[in-house]
Amino acid sequence: MAKKGARTTEMADYEVHVPLQAVLLADSFAQKFRPITLERPKMLLPLVNVPMIDYTLEWLASAGVEECFVFCCAHANQITSHLNKSPWMSQPDFTVSIIESHDCVSAGDALRVIEQRGVVRGDFVLVSGDTVSNMSLTEVLKEHQERRKKDKLAVMTMVVKKSKPSPLTYQTRLGNDELLLMIDPQSKQLLHYDAVREPGSRDSLQGNYVQRHVSLDRSIFHDRPVVQLSNNLQDCHIDICSPEVLLLFTDNFDYQQLRRDFVKGLLSDEIMGNKIFTYEISNEYAARVDNLRAYDVVSQDIIHRWTYPMVPDILCAGPKASMRLERCNVYKEGGVILARTAMIGENTVLGEDTTVGDNSSIQQSVIGRGCTIGKNVVIEGCHIWDDVRIEDYVQLRYSVVCDGATVKKGAILEPGVVLSFRVVIGSEFRVPAYSKISMVPQPTEEDSSDEELEYADVASGRADSPRSPFTEDQSTRNGSISGDEDDTAEGPNWDPIEVGETGAGYRWAVRDGGQEEEWRHSVAPIPPEKIQEIAAANSEHDVEEVDYDIRALGGRDSLEEEEDEDEEEEDDFEKEVAETFLRAARGVSGVQQEHVVIEVNSLKLAFNKTFADCAGAMFKAIIDLALEAPHPTAKELLSITKDVFSRWGSLLCKFLKGSDDEHEVLLTFEEICIESHKEFAPLFSQVLHMLYDIDVVSEDAIIAWASEKQYADESDKVFLKQSEKFIQWLKEAPEEEDEDEEDDT
Repeated sequence: MAKKGARTTEMADYEVHVPLQAVLLADSFAQKFRPITLERPKMLLPLVNVPMIDYTLEWLASAGVEECFVFCCAHANQITSHLNKSPWMSQPDFTVSIIESHDCVSAGDALRVIEQRGVVRGDFVLVSGDTVSNMSLTEVLKEHQERRKKDKLAVMTMVVKKSKPSPLTYQTRLGNDELLLMIDPQSKQLLHYDAVREPGSRDSLQGNYVQRHVSLDRSIFHDRPVVQLSNNLQDCHIDICSPEVLLLFTDNFDYQQLRRDFVKGLLSDEIMGNKIFTYEISNEYAARVDNLRAYDVVSQDIIHRWTYPMVPDILCAGPKASMRLERCNVYKEGGVILARTAMIGENTVLGEDTTVGDNSSIQQSVIGRGCTIGKNVVIEGCHIWDDVRIEDYVQLRYSVVCDGATVKKGAILEPGVVLSFRVVIGSEFRVPAYSKISMVPQPTEEDSSDEELEYADVASGRADSPRSPFTEDQSTRNGSISGDEDDTAEGPNWDPIEVGETGAGYRWAVRDGGQEEEWRHSVAPIPPEKIQEIAAANSEHDVEEVDYDIRALGGRDSLEEEEDEDEEEEDDFEKEVAETFLRAARGVSGVQQEHVVIEVNSLKLAFNKTFADCAGAMFKAIIDLALEAPHPTAKELLSITKDVFSRWGSLLCKFLKGSDDEHEVLLTFEEICIESHKEFAPLFSQVLHMLYDIDVVSEDAIIAWASEKQYADESDKVFLKQSEKFIQWLKEAPEEEDEDEEDDT
């Protein structure tokens, strides 16, 4: 007993342990996944054959979270059923509690309910159930808590990650709007948060990007010699919050959305003085699946194992057999049956008990469980969920096909198509690009944000809605609908113009102003004509696409920081050019040489580069392509290099506008031989001769390079000496030609 009393006294001297808690919002309160989310909650949609919410829970559990409160709203019964059947409810060190509310229409409403329940007892992680990450929470929690000890007004820390926006579409690769963030680089305090493009604005629809002026209060710069203005940071939507965050939502019912209302509201509220800080990650992964383009990109990141340990062979194991990883990122679950002539390409996942017929080709796609794929089928860049039937001679490219759908013989799905649950596409029918087809008819009027709640209520039997034609239990896999006494056995008379003669489903029309979202938020690649349109607009205006006019900006600049930023920007530019070129060189569907020229010219504008910079970056990319092939000897490397330049030299020439640009290519080649790829050093003169023969570099450029080298140190004349015979031949060749002309006269 004495020991027990001593223990109690000892514990009184310390703070009572508060477990690390997380609030997971299992409702996105958005409509970007319609019509799919009218029947199933977004958090249960399969991401590489695993429900999205399982990635988030797996990460939280592995990162040390001890208690997780899952807030459910629309389709709460489905999420509750999933969690109750999952192992999450029986984890020894990770407690999952479900909180339901059927009246919330925003994240602000959800957090007000959380505050009313009184379950949060300390700092907590706020995250959406469509988040995929492998980051450690240790450092960000430590920073947040140490900051809180010094400043009680530091109520939130946002996780951000550097992500270069696309200069062509003004969006990150995840399809999100570009952000403009102002941060104090010393304290990491967030000073300004703004989406550069207003979604749905007329300018964004037409692809014309106007100048944007940002006016800031002078008080921001008080006692801050330097501020950091960034438009290349991705908001990971992972927040470390103090309990005061919940109170702030309760005190202000105008706070509905987390970023547009709460974050911007706090930053503009000078009276209360609450502060938000940032924490930047670099080598760790964090992304939110906010739209279909992000869905596709994050899926590919998972397949490429950037999210390790959240990868298919660890998370996708079925009940019968585990997932196995094969060469070229091909994943197969147990029970997969492939015809001998079936071709499975790289970056592909095949779910349990799926069969693939003769001469069918699948690449860069995720196939769910229990699917039947017929003969001579072509599938590229698709996401096909469970129990889908695809008959012979079907072609599907960059589409999403949900559970129980059927695509009949000879049908074609053009890029960007979404087929919701149990939809049937008739034989030989071509579905136009970006079509969305569902067994749920499209509402006749634009609905409120709680429409999913109304449909979910009908599906769960809590309510009746005149807009909902059926409940989940009433729907059947062949597309017919029962439950209405007047319906025939065949169900409604489907419009053959929308789904084919033997099809079933309603095609949703594009709302006014929605054309922009169709290509921006699609799993399909950005159309070449859209790239050309934006590039042409950029070239016409010949200005920076987004102009930030920062008023009242004062203080001193750090020369070293500017130099580091310049080097980083140079690396980003060269990487962007290389990736653009390699897409064409590796035969990515739809990418032609003319598209590469358009994209690189746009990169030139975006990074404020010259044609010489473009030529140098393109030359490096071509050299890297040559090095990809096996080259055990210098002779074989030279032969491969000649073949590669014979094919792609004409593309390089598109950026060579004169001998000065050609001179830059020679200097770049020298740099490559000395620093990055020394195996080219003994081949310098031979490659130089080859570049001359195929008209990549001219005689004038070579002689100018040689003349410049005459005054260099001996150590810098290595390649000049190696090329002396060739250069001498160039100098003598014109004299011989002149003599021949004189003899002819």
